[in-house]
Amino acid sequence: MKAILERRSIRKYTGEPVSDADMKDLLKAAMAAPSAHNKQPWAFIIVNDRRLLTKITEFHPYSKMLNEAPMAIIVCGDRNKEESAGYWVQDCSAATENILIAAQSKGLGTVWLGVYPVEERIDAIRKIFRIPEHIMPLNVIAVGHPAEKKQPADRYDESRIRFNKWE
Repeated sequence: MKAILERRSIRKYTGEPVSDADMKDLLKAAMAAPSAHNKQPWAFIIVNDRRLLTKITEFHPYSKMLNEAPMAIIVCGDRNKEESAGYWVQDCSAATENILIAAQSKGLGTVWLGVYPVEERIDAIRKIFRIPEHIMPLNVIAVGHPAEKKQPADRYDESRIRFNKWE
């Protein structure tokens, strides 16, 4: 619960590299996510080349933190692996959230940068990273050691809860 409740979007990084062991743990957490029919349609691109991180900032309007982050993970869905059309989005979102929580538990900072369904972002990511048509980029996750500390946000709101029916 601690990692979930204390997780915040981090947009300032120290630049210190993320260890290979931590990166592997984040990917293990991602691949532990549930998926429809257990098809696990996810695929991941690790980006730690400064030139490529900078290229993302040239088209994605909310990605300036990639100028400081030592790495990013592009979460993609393999549409050839899904049993029911469209479930890749849910499956890859679950994998993304696992990455965010695992990073928090390791003292790392992350921020989820949406790509899908914005066509311009999808096309740019496809071109830069040479992604085939059946693979759909869902998001880019900036990952690094935080250079900012944010207080946990209490977002619990009982007015959003219903029991047994809407009224």
